Amino acid sequence: MVNTLGIAVVGFGWMGRVHTQAYARLPHHFPQLPLRPELVTVADEVPGRAEEAAERYGFASAARDWREVAADPRVRAVSITAPNFLHREIGVAMAEAGKHIWIEKPVGLTAEDARAVADALGKADVQGTVGFNYRNAPAVEAARELVASGEIGTVTHVRIRLFSDYAAHPEGALTWRYERERGGSGVLGDLASHGVDLARFLLGDIASLTADTAVFIPERARPTGATAGHTRAAGGELGPVENEDYVNCLLRFASGARGVLEASRVSVGEQNNYGFEIHGTTGAVFWDYRRMGELAVSRGTSYQDQPVSTLYVGPGHGEYAAFQPGSANSMGYDDLKVIEAHHFVRSIAEGVPHGPTPADAVASAVALDAMARSAEQGTWVDLR
Repeated sequence: MVNTLGIAVVGFGWMGRVHTQAYARLPHHFPQLPLRPELVTVADEVPGRAEEAAERYGFASAARDWREVAADPRVRAVSITAPNFLHREIGVAMAEAGKHIWIEKPVGLTAEDARAVADALGKADVQGTVGFNYRNAPAVEAARELVASGEIGTVTHVRIRLFSDYAAHPEGALTWRYERERGGSGVLGDLASHGVDLARFLLGDIASLTADTAVFIPERARPTGATAGHTRAAGGELGPVENEDYVNCLLRFASGARGVLEASRVSVGEQNNYGFEIHGTTGAVFWDYRRMGELAVSRGTSYQDQPVSTLYVGPGHGEYAAFQPGSANSMGYDDLKVIEAHHFVRSIAEGVPHGPTPADAVASAVALDAMARSAEQGTWVDLR
């Protein structure tokens, strides 16, 4: 028997749409789920945005104020895709109202914010899933299994990169993303948070780190109206960019492995160049998000001149079989969010967490805070 699960989405920019579409696709890819999402209400403070979303996607109602969602008895689960500065307030309120939450990273502006949301979920005994979607790629799952099984020996070092050009244009509008008060950190919270999660997912806990950050576009024009995505605002009043465009970080893992994490939102010529290279004592594994279904793998006993082969992921790797019947068929970004939605709804149905949890968000946020502190002080920071 399949029961319905009343769903609300708070904040309907691009990510709100992605969550909504993921819910709609769940019955197609995961028909065995005992809960079926029902789109109850959508909330957004921008005039007309929630109403448009309700009409387009089939929500039963629309609201301007997210507090209406917290008070709505029809709603059992909430996607929180609002700007970062609202994560803590909305997340805590929804948990206290007994709602399960699927919340986008970085879960607030600081580790304290992420911890407050995690604590509220724990006290209310409701489930929480966090938007660390790149770990859901079947190739990343396969890489994790290769590492854990010892196929590449003992891991010695890793390099994780997240390069993008979404903020590279100097006419990019000075939205909340560039302000400390509303956006918190810059590329740290936006991209490096994913890098930290991948590092922990693949290699375990980070023991210490040291980082350097930079702002390469120090001023941007203020937008004159509501924005969505990465809007241009040429000719407007200039204001300061208050958070980081770029970070590089050296990592020491509890296992003894070493790592480099580098992220940029202003890399001209780079579009979603995300990936990692993991080296071990007898082999290596490489992944490029833009070739999501492939892993480059080197393993054996040659050490020198050891060949690298391409592994095409397929059924048996992660949740691949829910989308494609055979190896080397492509998956995309939105598919990763469907997997994330599956983790969320499965957690609610079974009463135990699946996928990235609020505890993972806290661990990531602790590392991001440490990066900011290290960049300011010029020192190594211990995370233990």
